[in-house]
Amino acid sequence: MGYLKKWNSKYLKFKLKHSPQQNLFYGFLTYIVVGFILLSLPIFQKTSAPLLDHLFTATSAVSTTGLVTISIFDSYNFGGQFIIMLLFQLGGIGYLTFTTFMLLSTTKRITRWHKAILNSEFTLPVTIKIKDFLKSVIIFTVIMEVIGAILFFIAFKMDGMDNLHAIWNAIFHSISAFCTAGFSLFNSGFTNYIGNGFVNFIISFLAIGGSLGFIVVTDFVLWFKHRSHKLSFTTKIILIGLSILLSIAFLFFYFYEPSITNLDGSIRAYAAFFQAMSAMTTVGFNTLDFGTFTTPILIATVFLMYIGASPSGTAGGLKITTLTAVFSIIKSRLRGRQQITFFGRVIPLERLYIATSSFIFYTSLIFLGIFILTFSEDFDLEKIIFEVASALGTVGISMGITGDLSAVGKITIILLMFIGRLGVLTFGLAIWSKSIVEKEHTTIEDDIAV
Repeated sequence: MGYLKKWNSKYLKFKLKHSPQQNLFYGFLTYIVVGFILLSLPIFQKTSAPLLDHLFTATSAVSTTGLVTISIFDSYNFGGQFIIMLLFQLGGIGYLTFTTFMLLSTTKRITRWHKAILNSEFTLPVTIKIKDFLKSVIIFTVIMEVIGAILFFIAFKMDGMDNLHAIWNAIFHSISAFCTAGFSLFNSGFTNYIGNGFVNFIISFLAIGGSLGFIVVTDFVLWFKHRSHKLSFTTKIILIGLSILLSIAFLFFYFYEPSITNLDGSIRAYAAFFQAMSAMTTVGFNTLDFGTFTTPILIATVFLMYIGASPSGTAGGLKITTLTAVFSIIKSRLRGRQQITFFGRVIPLERLYIATSSFIFYTSLIFLGIFILTFSEDFDLEKIIFEVASALGTVGISMGITGDLSAVGKITIILLMFIGRLGVLTFGLAIWSKSIVEKEHTTIEDDIAV
């Protein structure tokens, strides 16, 4: 007992000594290290694999990316698969989200430290309180994943799967889809379900629900409960941006990708929407081989992966809100305006600094990753660009080169996936921040989150 108290005291001193960004850094790193150690144990394996591949898998799971160098089904037994599922569940809902929710449920209060961590990770607009946000995250996650598991079970049973396999596959893929993790127990992914409208719907329903972000969900819950509550500007930007980009991408895939235009009837529509949705929400599943796509469609896919979906959700990428802020800067400057506006709303200077910093840092990391892989790997440039964008955007789709990467290539992708899950600015602040945050972190007085 005395040892536990001493260890707990040291842990408290450690976490209070570091900034929220540094705590997030060490928190997600701890998830990865623990996952790596467990997956490296023979009792969780079907076949042995190099330690670097286990580290790659653990990082991919925590970052909810889905890129893998070895087969999940062939390499890990039920215990190993369960650990991977637990890792992308924790990575999907965020560091300390569940534990803080339990603390709030039992003590009716949370510490200043917990608030600072959550504000740093999710960047909430001031119209949403942490208490309401946490409840929405947990309840919405449980509801969506349970619905998804039930629907998947029905779909897999209709496909002839036995009960036990159907139950496990339903749970695993439901959580993977909602957390936009892209992990599958099928070696061919969902390519066998390209014409199955029911399965396409389930994955799209879960992925879009998770990628919309918990800010949007919380906003709508408060709006339904209190009609006086107004939807935040962030929510409106996310909904409009996602709808426009996804619609344009769907039409582009539908009309211009030969491997899709050659399909008949509804299957063509399923394939076009699913591939566009997968890249945009960063869910990482695919029903077609991206390695067969034409260069223009690959560029469009890279752009979708680069942007991603909304902040404070399960998706990765630069984020729609950041793209909106950068676009607004360009538009306002071209029109000679001093104030930066979007849909008639002035975007605060602090948010513009965050958006431009994210844009520059994120783009720089893309180029750096490509530069390193062009030295270490012997693949076509378009495949390397695709892989790097998928890793940093925590997407998980690939042109088939992940398993053939060299050790340097794998380590590079591991770092990119970790940074992508943490967030480029959070990573930068965790590495370079010298000041200790002693006061409670507060959001800027507006209702815009970037």
